[in-house]
Amino acid sequence: MRALDPRLVRRTQSARPLLVLDAALGVGTGLAVLAQATVLARIVTRGFGGARAGSLEADLALLVMAFAVRGALAWGMEVVGRRAAWGVLSELRLALAEKRLRDRPTEGDGAELAAVAVQGIEGLEGYLARYLPQVVLATVVPVLVVLWVAVIDPISAVIMLLTLPLVPVFMWLIGTYTEDRTRDRWEALRDLSIHFLDVVRGLPTLRALGRAGSERERIGAVSERYRAATMETLRISFLSGSVLELAATLGVALVAVDAGLRLVSGSLGLQAGLTVLILAPELYLPFRRLGAEYHASADGLAVADRMFALLDQPATVVTGGARLAPSPARATIRFERVALSYPARGTPVLEGVDLELFPGETLALVGASGVGKSTVAALLLCLLEPTAGRICAGDVDLSQCDRLAWRRQLAWVPQHPTLFRGTVEENIRLAGTDASRRRVREAAALAGADEFISSLPDGYATVVGDGARPLSPGERRRIGLARAFVRDAPCVILDEPTADLDPLSVAIVSDAVQRMQDGRTVLLIAHRPELVRHADRVVHMADGLALPDVVRRAA
Repeated sequence: MRALDPRLVRRTQSARPLLVLDAALGVGTGLAVLAQATVLARIVTRGFGGARAGSLEADLALLVMAFAVRGALAWGMEVVGRRAAWGVLSELRLALAEKRLRDRPTEGDGAELAAVAVQGIEGLEGYLARYLPQVVLATVVPVLVVLWVAVIDPISAVIMLLTLPLVPVFMWLIGTYTEDRTRDRWEALRDLSIHFLDVVRGLPTLRALGRAGSERERIGAVSERYRAATMETLRISFLSGSVLELAATLGVALVAVDAGLRLVSGSLGLQAGLTVLILAPELYLPFRRLGAEYHASADGLAVADRMFALLDQPATVVTGGARLAPSPARATIRFERVALSYPARGTPVLEGVDLELFPGETLALVGASGVGKSTVAALLLCLLEPTAGRICAGDVDLSQCDRLAWRRQLAWVPQHPTLFRGTVEENIRLAGTDASRRRVREAAALAGADEFISSLPDGYATVVGDGARPLSPGERRRIGLARAFVRDAPCVILDEPTADLDPLSVAIVSDAVQRMQDGRTVLLIAHRPELVRHADRVVHMADGLALPDVVRRAA
């Protein structure tokens, strides 16, 4: 059982002030517990001694104040703990996203990343918001209680010190077993998420091949594994709660029996005995709650190992150097004997590619699917690293340049542009966050998208993306082109902009691509002749090689 994960503790630096405040509130809670027990024992003792109700008003006011202060401190710990947790969770999600986008942009395990970043990190809220504050209480309150009882009745303090270790020992034994079962549950959930996403993506192919039924059975088997792991975790949680309650009850009973016997014999005063009896349950309460909070946060701890493994993965794309690459509007981009091989693929994707992209020209890459056209685009975007050769802008090797600065000089329109949930205007403005509304509309008009956007129910304010109004492939492609116009970069990469479109959409997108060529350097990956005929040069690719250029029109 890991009481504190040092990796998570290191990630809480931004929330350290809030966690320090949480610890201070925990100390205050411990003092309030002592005050509450002491004042309550004093009131009962004076009442049995025949004191009048009027003489107890001050003590009753103190008791009410102690209850109020304890409640306020408990509320404060909850609020502060949640605020600290929200900050840390946001940082962890941002770190995972940045790691994937900057260091491993071509990774394909999106399902696992989504499971870790959403449900996995969400499970850490219980660890940060409730478990860590409870660790503070389990550390502070028992120490204060034992010290105060030692002042009042040393014998009871010794009994508490002898029985108190039983609860942490049981917690450690149960927690170790629970951690293994919870990790199994998380792995089952991860496998279910990855498999389900793969099935959804390939569902049309599975139906075409008649394999949908067998995949349904596999999903059922993975789901059953997750159900069994969940029930096993719950069973352990319920049993461990009973064990902790039993250990705490035995400890309180021993203290109560000893104090009661000495009260009867007269060797212990009534007020001291009542104070000890009231404080005995408070001694074990933080540990009992700590065990409950540990089970509640176990999911987050189970996913922490995988989360940090993702964060510690080596980068597949280097960050480059401090040099700034020249603008593609002025410098020729050259591929010099560039080769690329994937570890999981036996044959190289590219092998000895020599290619030049001159300033202001449109170069079309054509060839069959799988010959490496999109790989050339990914290399130019610095999303992949060549295994041999180099890519230069002018005389500067891009591997020695600031990659982020280089990408700011490029605009990329992928074959399937991603639409995030938001308005159409917000989706277009992603390529230029400071673009004005007028600039967004001008870009949409240049991309041939203004007409269909204006016909939407709310125009540019129409919400699209996940769970919102769907758009056709042609409409999505025009949104992608509008982003490129908003970005207004000197070099544009267009990856099959008219693939799988109807004739009307092809004509609209082709006109937009022709407008895109004006004053820009364009790398165009295309099959359709209506796009290729507008290129300045055409390079045929086959078997990972760039074949001699075919000149289409004079420069």
